[in-house]
Amino acid sequence: MKFLKKNSLILLITLICASRAASPESGKGIGFLIGEPTGLNAKMWTSSQTALDAGLAWSFGKNGRLHFHADHLWHNFDAFEHKQFSLYFGAGVEINLGSLPVAGVRGVLGVNYFFKEFPLDAFFEIVPVFTVLPGSGFTGGGGIGLRWFF
Repeated sequence: MKFLKKNSLILLITLICASRAASPESGKGIGFLIGEPTGLNAKMWTSSQTALDAGLAWSFGKNGRLHFHADHLWHNFDAFEHKQFSLYFGAGVEINLGSLPVAGVRGVLGVNYFFKEFPLDAFFEIVPVFTVLPGSGFTGGGGIGLRWFF
């Protein structure tokens, strides 16, 4: 029991120190996305207004599939009066692996909320997809999520 208490205290101190050093508008973050698809999400800032975003998730659509996506995002911090919000948009690719692999080009439109006291961001996004393999057509997805930055 002493071991558990000691290590829990060390973990808590580490998280507090990391939260003071990290900012959701810089660095790297990892979290989750709930929607279509649902799974893990990561974000890495490449400048003060651009970031790379990736996801590894499960698509619950017809014939559930393992889903992977990667996007390049641009953030507009002037779109809202409060600077804790940003509007973002971007483009990327997605691959869904199932009995028949599916690949497509994604468009992304979303809103970020950056917490002041914690290295967290929350987001909501809508994602139209133009499927290119095995045939062409339109689908879509989106969801809500939360990421911890370090």
